[in-house]
Amino acid sequence: MTASAIQATESSGSLPRDRSGALGRLKVWDAGFRFMTFGAASLVLFLLLGVAISLFIGALPAFRHFGLDFFISDSWSPPKERFGAAAAIYGTLATSIIAMLIGVPVGLGIAVFLTELCPPALRRPIGIAIELLAGIPSIIYGIWGVYYFKPFIMQPYVQPFIIGTLGAIPGIGALFAGPPLGYGILTAGLVLAVMILPFVTAISRDVFETVPSVLKEAAYGVGATTFEVVGNIVLPYTRVGVVGGVMLALGRALGETMAVTFVIGNATRISTSILSQGTTISAMIANQFADADPGLFTSSLLALGFILFIITFVVLALARWMLARLEVKAER
Repeated sequence: MTASAIQATESSGSLPRDRSGALGRLKVWDAGFRFMTFGAASLVLFLLLGVAISLFIGALPAFRHFGLDFFISDSWSPPKERFGAAAAIYGTLATSIIAMLIGVPVGLGIAVFLTELCPPALRRPIGIAIELLAGIPSIIYGIWGVYYFKPFIMQPYVQPFIIGTLGAIPGIGALFAGPPLGYGILTAGLVLAVMILPFVTAISRDVFETVPSVLKEAAYGVGATTFEVVGNIVLPYTRVGVVGGVMLALGRALGETMAVTFVIGNATRISTSILSQGTTISAMIANQFADADPGLFTSSLLALGFILFIITFVVLALARWMLARLEVKAER
């Protein structure tokens, strides 16, 4: 056998060894990559569980001392060590509902305008302006609300008009009763509506743009109006994404702190009127946690945090359940 033949035989024999070595290294790298990604995902779960457990442990003394009365009482008196979460829970839910009732329709309307009706020259500037609203810090919204929106819009015009019109209607008048102080649950809800507007608009606009043009053109071809196209083609096609955006905005509204603290009035009581002053869970924690003494006061504030955590978790869980149902219906 010649030297060249021997060399060729040795090189051909080394190829399987090199290939097996390379495959072994790839398997090691792949296993390491899977371990790192699994660790990152597990870290999120451990952090979430750790936050929930730490809040619950801190809130346990308040739950044991007050029991169910903590959830149904609106009494909040640190000197007497009497604490109740009802006023804060009510304010959190009321301001969030007001924000969603106003912000979601307006946000969807802006998204429809940008995707279906807006002139091309204005589409980009308006879209950028909406996205910039999402980047404004919440404390800026609070400053705007307390120095401009409350004294120049709500107190002299909006609240007196509501009191004189809706406040005079039997049955619902109690919701709009009271003096026009400017501060209140309605003012906080309107500021929150402005804050969630960019989230609803941006997500809705992005999902509206995924609708195939052929579907809309077919609808226009048979004589459908823009309203009919949006209601029968665009919204049904994108309902999963729209619901996701709405729930994201709701999560932002539930947990907002600084802007609400500036304009809600921070009164720890429940009133039937949305024009009255109130408080929210996040606003109460922000206002009083620094001055809280160890004991029931601090435990009650931690209990408020735990309640807000549960409310947010339940809302997001319901959102995922709704999205799953919508996806199943869409596949059918």
